[in-house]
Amino acid sequence: MLEHIAFIGLGNMGGPMAANLAKAGFKVSAFDLSPAAQERARAAGCSIAKTPAEAAIGADAVISMLPNGDICESLYISNGLLAALRPGTLVIDSSTVSPATSRRLATAAGKHQLRFIDAPVSGGVAAAAAGKLAFMCGGDADTVEAARPLLAAMGANIFRAGDHGSGSVAKICNNMLLAVHMIGTAEALALGVQNGMDPKVLSEIMLKSSGCNWSLEKYNPFPGVMEGVPASRGYQGGFMVNLMLKDLGLALEAAHSTGASTPMGSLANSLYALFRQQEADGGNLDFSGIQKLFYKPSAG
Repeated sequence: MLEHIAFIGLGNMGGPMAANLAKAGFKVSAFDLSPAAQERARAAGCSIAKTPAEAAIGADAVISMLPNGDICESLYISNGLLAALRPGTLVIDSSTVSPATSRRLATAAGKHQLRFIDAPVSGGVAAAAAGKLAFMCGGDADTVEAARPLLAAMGANIFRAGDHGSGSVAKICNNMLLAVHMIGTAEALALGVQNGMDPKVLSEIMLKSSGCNWSLEKYNPFPGVMEGVPASRGYQGGFMVNLMLKDLGLALEAAHSTGASTPMGSLANSLYALFRQQEADGGNLDFSGIQKLFYKPSAG
């Protein structure tokens, strides 16, 4: 039975996820290097550990939400967290990493008789806070099913993508597409505004037409069109450009390893790199800030 959960990584996504587990009645022992993140988790009902190993003492499951694959492998393998867990412990890595990294983690977990799934998420910070994330799981069916009570406390949609690494494949495909349609949405809105249209009116038209997409419907990149999204607060918060570039890099790496053709993904990567280079602190802005590459109000 899953009762005691160790949660490692309390950033923009991990923090709300851990909070929702505590809200659902799980005993959550959490770790993050940020004192501010620790305090938010404590206020949400989590206990705070001094180290990942301390968080995992007696844990029935360990969930990680970390910035990249190197940190994941360091945590679990180099620093020995997998070796410190009890046999049978469930390990869920929700970080966005390469499929190869997920498979290496699964192999290492298996050597210690641990159950492992890669389970990256989609939906953004708002969905994380609302407990409505989508989980893309890679691993055997029984382990994914065992993880379902935990995932259901944090998300509304749980998919088994396939064997180990498949969750990571699904995530990088999804985020490559997200980058492409965000750029297309920003470009189309800029074209309309520069030809005299009100961006709200144009958005309404496209939402009811064949150009409708998630970026336009849930995360409009044009300032003043939609409340509660990063575009309405100077592109602060949300999903940083640095992270989008990391994910696009993973997608291009996967494409290269298999000979897949991804010209739109390559172009999206180049445009986000250009935006980061041209915009002050561009890497730390939300990825919808790509709108500024096509239209800046001060420039008319």
